[in-house]
Amino acid sequence: MSSATEAAHVALDLTYVLYDEASHLAHALALLTLSPILLCLMSRKPAYLALALYTRELLFFELGAGQLLCEAFNYFLKHIIKEERPNLDLGEGYGFPSSHSQWMGYFAAFMTCHFIFRHRFPTTGIRVLDVAWKATVHSAIALWAAAVATSRYYLSYHTIPQVLWGLAIGIAFGATYYSVVELIPVWWPSSLLGQARILLLSNPVSTWFRLRDGWAVWHDGGIETQWLRWREEWDRQRRDQDRKRR
Repeated sequence: MSSATEAAHVALDLTYVLYDEASHLAHALALLTLSPILLCLMSRKPAYLALALYTRELLFFELGAGQLLCEAFNYFLKHIIKEERPNLDLGEGYGFPSSHSQWMGYFAAFMTCHFIFRHRFPTTGIRVLDVAWKATVHSAIALWAAAVATSRYYLSYHTIPQVLWGLAIGIAFGATYYSVVELIPVWWPSSLLGQARILLLSNPVSTWFRLRDGWAVWHDGGIETQWLRWREEWDRQRRDQDRKRR
């Protein structure tokens, strides 16, 4: 066999996670550590892309684009700092900062900012339940990010500083990015970013594509209005079917 055909082959380690098979906790954390990949896709994240294409909401395009930028920033930092992983047998590449932790830190910061500053949940009519639901959503996002970061340390892929720095960088990146693409353009529409957002939403191509910003019209992005419209049409169709049976 020629040397050209003897080139080294490496494994695609996107979902390659080693864990102690005797430990149920390690098994659970191995699954949890993959959750960012299951959560996102657009190059390797289809959930964002599918959601963005289905809803045509600008927010989800921004979320996916920011995730890619955050990953690129992580790659840049790793190759500048060049800090090794604590266990070289578990995979190649540098360990500082943890990309999974940074990934989840970004996601948690972006979504938390959105739920605080722009999104308003439909009310149940009971204040205690409304507050409890908001607290549950925020807590779930924070716990998910923390659990993924913990799994990277527990499975020996990263040290504690690598995990904590990954989370911190991801949170800072997510909050800053959200401010640039959402808060500044919305709060100061006459600013350069605000005018760019208006142009992005109003140009002929975006109009043809049906790109929209639901939160500019509805506090919940249109969830309640769309549901009420669906329920009205669904009830009408049921009434028509009942009449036909009689």
